[in-house]
Amino acid sequence: MVTLRQLRYFETLARTKHFGLAADQCAVTQPALSMQIKELERELGVELVERRGNAIAMTPAGQEIAARSEAILSQVRELSDFARQHHGVLTGSLRLGIIPSIAPYLLPDILTEVMKHYPQLDLQIRETQTNALVEELVRGELDAVLVALPVEPPQLETMPLFEDRFLIAVQRQAARDWAAGDLRTRIGQERLLLLEEGHCLRDQALQFCQIANMQARKALGAASLTTIMQMVAAGHGITLLPELCAKTEVDRQRVALIAFPEEPPMRIVGLAWRRSSARQRDFAALGELIKSLRCDEAGIGKPAKL
Repeated sequence: MVTLRQLRYFETLARTKHFGLAADQCAVTQPALSMQIKELERELGVELVERRGNAIAMTPAGQEIAARSEAILSQVRELSDFARQHHGVLTGSLRLGIIPSIAPYLLPDILTEVMKHYPQLDLQIRETQTNALVEELVRGELDAVLVALPVEPPQLETMPLFEDRFLIAVQRQAARDWAAGDLRTRIGQERLLLLEEGHCLRDQALQFCQIANMQARKALGAASLTTIMQMVAAGHGITLLPELCAKTEVDRQRVALIAFPEEPPMRIVGLAWRRSSARQRDFAALGELIKSLRCDEAGIGKPAKL
């Protein structure tokens, strides 16, 4: 009999293309994983992988069976989710992915409110960049993600939660120079400090520059907002900072924040999940909890519209 364990091991191996990595992700030894793959091949009567030491190449049959395995495992997860709904809203485990430009600023409050209102929920957190989170969500490795909308895959459903306006962060000593004139023109004359490639926050800032017909000067690509804000404080450039991050990241003695007078650029923060998921009530409840957190803070986070 083909087992779900065998399918899970094989799907992981097909994705990682490496026995050692697959074994680590499945929390088993490499010999144990290899034995289960061989058992699966024997049961199906077909070669699934071409072995090259630890690395592998998928056979044509292996590629098709890997895709079918992923679909089967996804349906099994949805079955478990459906059964879990009978135990009430937000109970059991929920795997939530969050991007780095949201997690440090919102997650502590989310966890506090979850513990208060949904003590039977085991909220498991995964923090990484948007593309990786969306891929893991589609594969069924995550239940939902908290990201900047929109997200592209058509098999996902989204719930906009709040608007997060961008502010201009400048060195405080230079703040007076920004009092007069067009802000967009001034930004185009400055060195714009951005996160490194792969962060959606970088893409959003560059998109704003294109829409405003500004030529952003070549700038440092940093790994964190903390690094960027230290550079701003030292006078090495400016940045567009989401209002959500301002309270934590801004040293008011060294950095000044300037608001756009009208039509400020912004991002829409929201939840995304698979349309096929049976946990719609859970995601709606979690979304309302997050939305209430943001709207309760004066001046931050108006309810979002898409």
